[in-house]
Amino acid sequence: MPRTSDLPPSLLTSGKMPAQVSARKSKRKKSAPARTSAPRQGHATELVIITGMSGSGKASVLKAFEDLGYYCVDNLPVGLIPQFAELAGQSSAIKRTALVVDVREGAQLENLPAIVKSVKRMLPTTMVFLEAADQVLLRRYSETRRPHPLGKNSPVRTALAAERRHLRSIRAMADLVIDTSKFNVHELRAYITERFQKRESGSNILVSCVSFGFRHGVPEDADLVFDVRFLPNPHFVPEFRPLTGRDLKVARYIRSFPQSREFIKRISQLLIYLLPHYIREGKSYLTISFGCTGGQHRSVMIAEDVGKLLRKAGYRVKVEHRDSPG
Repeated sequence: MPRTSDLPPSLLTSGKMPAQVSARKSKRKKSAPARTSAPRQGHATELVIITGMSGSGKASVLKAFEDLGYYCVDNLPVGLIPQFAELAGQSSAIKRTALVVDVREGAQLENLPAIVKSVKRMLPTTMVFLEAADQVLLRRYSETRRPHPLGKNSPVRTALAAERRHLRSIRAMADLVIDTSKFNVHELRAYITERFQKRESGSNILVSCVSFGFRHGVPEDADLVFDVRFLPNPHFVPEFRPLTGRDLKVARYIRSFPQSREFIKRISQLLIYLLPHYIREGKSYLTISFGCTGGQHRSVMIAEDVGKLLRKAGYRVKVEHRDSPG
């Protein structure tokens, strides 16, 4: 529940404090969202509603919106969203606003889909749903040692399963679904910043180029896997054996073969063609894995070169070498 000081000035000066608004609304039928009026002509306040799984990064995302200049409210009661949207739409001081709603709301969260539909008739509204894989959420809860909102007296895994069931219908109506499993805090905030600060930019996907060795297994989180074991292996050149594909001499050796240069060219062209399609499907993170035998020479060099070409094409890229020493 936001503090009184966290609410819009127009709410404070209207004489309608949260308790009064809530009490008035409780007399209405639950199935009928509160009636709302359209904002003043010429003023189109943008509203972003952030929801999703507990532990998926909603607090970090809200902070990113705050840094972008959005008026932000955390844990606003669902019943107050229409009044909040109406007042924000009438305020000349509020151009963009973001709020978080989640399972802390309790049973009232069931009313969110109907309320969002109502609010979308008033303001340009985007609903962002955050989620992550169960094993990632379990690790995050283990690190923070905080209880799950639905399971203070039950295992976190059980609470997460119940939460997914509660949020299924809400997730289905989201405008943007972000899987934060592969983001750290800084990457998630950077993604939100770029996505909402530069809406015209199509390069808002984070691409991860990963090298690996097949002898150690294929990365579980790989979206695309390319086998580069057809390239000549520097391992059989004694002076290259202790080095990696990041060494200039090794990279120069691999590039000396025409099939290496042709592969890098063709794969880069393919990825530059595919990435806009992934973006249109709402993909926020793409992991491209390159594998050789041990993950030390060929895959490392290829991941580095492809990553450079994707950066040159305007994409955000990070390169990782899972099995390379050093």
